[in-house]
Amino acid sequence: MPISRAMINKELRNKGGAVKKKKKDKNWIQGAVKRPGALRKKILGKNAPPSKKISASQLNKAAKSKNPTTRRQANLAKTFKKMNRRRG
Repeated sequence: MPISRAMINKELRNKGGAVKKKKKDKNWIQGAVKRPGALRKKILGKNAPPSKKISASQLNKAAKSKNPTTRRQANLAKTFKKMNRRRG
């Protein structure tokens, strides 16, 4: 008799295993950026001066990139930009 996923989950629940649901993390944003400065390096180049900022058009272009990591980073940067506007 093949073991179904429901049976496995039931066993894990009985043993107090890994099926428990996680609590929603209030501070998810603290761990959202895994590699600070990586997007900036990709867009502006390795030797860009610290005072130079990423423009909105560059951010939009990166959001349409073929590279999924770059796309995610650009979309997160856009989200941060919106959050900053709402606060101030």
